[in-house]
Amino acid sequence: MSEIREFGRSVLRQEATGVSALADLLDENFDRAVQAMLDCTGHVVVVGVGKPWLIGQKISATLASTGTPSFALHPSEAMHGDLGRLRKHDVVVALSNSGTSEEITRVLPVLKRLGCLCIGLTSNLESPLAANSDIVLNMGKVSEACPIGMAPSVSTTVMLALGDALALAVMKARNFTREDYARFHPGGALGRSLMKVSEIMRPIEQTAVVGLTATVRDALHAITLHKTGAAFIVEMGVVKGVFTDGDLRRHVADDNLLSQPIRDVMTSPCLTIAEDKLAPEAVRTMQRPSGLVIGELPVVDDKGKLRGHVALKDLVVMHFV
Repeated sequence: MSEIREFGRSVLRQEATGVSALADLLDENFDRAVQAMLDCTGHVVVVGVGKPWLIGQKISATLASTGTPSFALHPSEAMHGDLGRLRKHDVVVALSNSGTSEEITRVLPVLKRLGCLCIGLTSNLESPLAANSDIVLNMGKVSEACPIGMAPSVSTTVMLALGDALALAVMKARNFTREDYARFHPGGALGRSLMKVSEIMRPIEQTAVVGLTATVRDALHAITLHKTGAAFIVEMGVVKGVFTDGDLRRHVADDNLLSQPIRDVMTSPCLTIAEDKLAPEAVRTMQRPSGLVIGELPVVDDKGKLRGHVALKDLVVMHFV
């Protein structure tokens, strides 16, 4: 088994060497390719056959998820009707290590007639793919890592790495932000971690709100009406304090509690969260270092005015906590 393990290590080293060598091959054509994608008013369409087809799907997915409209197109299907997906202003990224794949070379003249700009990724700069591409990105000469030197391994790793470099360079040039990324990843833990407070909060219509001149009775009525655990006290829309069940317990022995002014028993100042903050920050705010957990957190705009509230039980249901 030690011999097999050493072979596995040699595969990893060979693939790492291929990717490392690729960095020195990037030239002005890489800049041109990135600019072409930035200028594209249609889609970036990735084509490949065999293993490059699989690599191309991943490259296309990375482009799409980072702000560049993209889809993968199989060249064989393209020649049987799917060319109708293409438009004059599309940019086509064609993948072929040898640059001689029949399915690729057959579709290239058609792409030209349609007016698509073609970016070719290949190791063979004398190939039909290179000759028919507007921009050529050199993958470099590589030897496959498989025992018989045939199965695509180093070449596909290098191809994937070059595709990632392209996609992420375009992403950087677009100034694509975390907020932009969140719009394309609304599902799962990743999507939840990038959601804004404004997307998960309960609106002002579902929030118990009373003014500074209100009584404890008014606050309790608002809490009951809105089925929440706290009332927020505002003056001209700005949050001045909060009244919770904890405040009620602390003052339950007071004389004439229900008729007392809410300003005398509320907690002030109270914690707030801005509506443009990310949801995990709301969770951290509600889970205090002392061990105290806040059930409702008021959400405010940039002027401190109440916009709604975040409820802990909603965060639990959405698996934030």
